[in-house]
Amino acid sequence: MSVLEDGVVTLEDLELPDRERMERGPFVVIECVQEIPCNPCVESCPQKAITIQPSVNDVPRVDFDLCTGCGLCIAHCPGLAIFVVHQNHDASRALLSLPYEFFPLPSVGETVDVYDRAGIKIGEGEIVRIRNAKSQDRTPVVFLAVDKPLAMQARHFKRKKAVESK
Repeated sequence: MSVLEDGVVTLEDLELPDRERMERGPFVVIECVQEIPCNPCVESCPQKAITIQPSVNDVPRVDFDLCTGCGLCIAHCPGLAIFVVHQNHDASRALLSLPYEFFPLPSVGETVDVYDRAGIKIGEGEIVRIRNAKSQDRTPVVFLAVDKPLAMQARHFKRKKAVESK
């Protein structure tokens, strides 16, 4: 199946850095695979690592030599299609930076269920940080630690217990 048939992006659909770059430090993964007129990712990248050429309708491209994995582009993507992966966060875990537009926000230290692009539960993770600055256009970025083998599959999480609204 292809993304046009089932709506699920696969690794084959994505532009990814080589193995050496993946292991060197955090890098951006842009899961925007359809041509639409959009460019907030380009405007938000301080390193100028993201380009859309020759037309604003083309898909974004990443120069992984310029990308520092800062993640400033994540909150600016209206399609919630940008993630940062840090394969070597610690000895056994990778760190994912994900956009999160649900309420209430999870808590640092919370254990959550982790899901792949198709919505299938693939494991557990831990919320290690939340970045929610005014400049992020009201889209918090959640930093989720997962087992290293899940780094390129995990794309969302679900809180384990219902949180009572006040």
